[in-house]
Amino acid sequence: MRYVKPKKFLGQHFLKDLQIASDIADTIDACPDLPVLEVGPGMGVLTQFLLRKKRDLEVVEVDSESVTYLKEHYPMLKGKIIEQDFLKMDLSALFQGKPFVLTGNYPYNISSQIFFKMLDNKEFIPCCTGMIQKEVAERIAARPGNKTYGILSILIQAWYNVEYLFTVHEHVFNPPPKVKSAVIRMTRNETTNLGCNEKLFKQIVKTTFNQRRKIMRNSIAPIIDKDNPLCADPLFNKRPEQLSVQDFIELTNRVEAALQQSTVQ
Repeated sequence: MRYVKPKKFLGQHFLKDLQIASDIADTIDACPDLPVLEVGPGMGVLTQFLLRKKRDLEVVEVDSESVTYLKEHYPMLKGKIIEQDFLKMDLSALFQGKPFVLTGNYPYNISSQIFFKMLDNKEFIPCCTGMIQKEVAERIAARPGNKTYGILSILIQAWYNVEYLFTVHEHVFNPPPKVKSAVIRMTRNETTNLGCNEKLFKQIVKTTFNQRRKIMRNSIAPIIDKDNPLCADPLFNKRPEQLSVQDFIELTNRVEAALQQSTVQ
């Protein structure tokens, strides 16, 4: 087998540029001594450079054609190829339950889902690097007040420090995607507890950004009535993209207290 045919339904765009692959592999150096899980290795263009790091490396690949290729061309991966859907994996079962670095040239069609799974398993993933669509990378790294700042920005930045490392152009892929790509690194910050009801925090973030053009008083209405005295606060005259992570944490605590008060009454 000489090559693997990229499959559109799997969001496969195979990187051809070896220097870029090497540069992506180097992003894990900021998180030394940890084992590494690569998502979607395809034909192993990134894998070959990760293997040179002399780390405990496992790869997860759902495409059986790619798995066959990897077995033929990378015998050193014997016993290290997980033929599964990453989104359905039990990450706590990897590396004897030890923390690990997550990396890869992530499939474009599930990149956001990959990062939501990362958040659900943040105790196992102190560092995540890799390549995604430029638009998604900008969204993750965006700061308050930026038009790309949104749900992913807040939920990830609550737990991780985000670095937008470099942009990758379309012509270095087969097939070339219709968008530019970018490489990012996310490293766990010092937060161990948000200091609020995390479920309500997520609900408020998602609810308000689903109507991001509205001011908070109106966009938060599905959670707390806009006639509630709390909503008279000037904060509720702002739009969600104007609020920092800490603003949303403090808001969550205030909304929870107001909901409890209204229940008592």
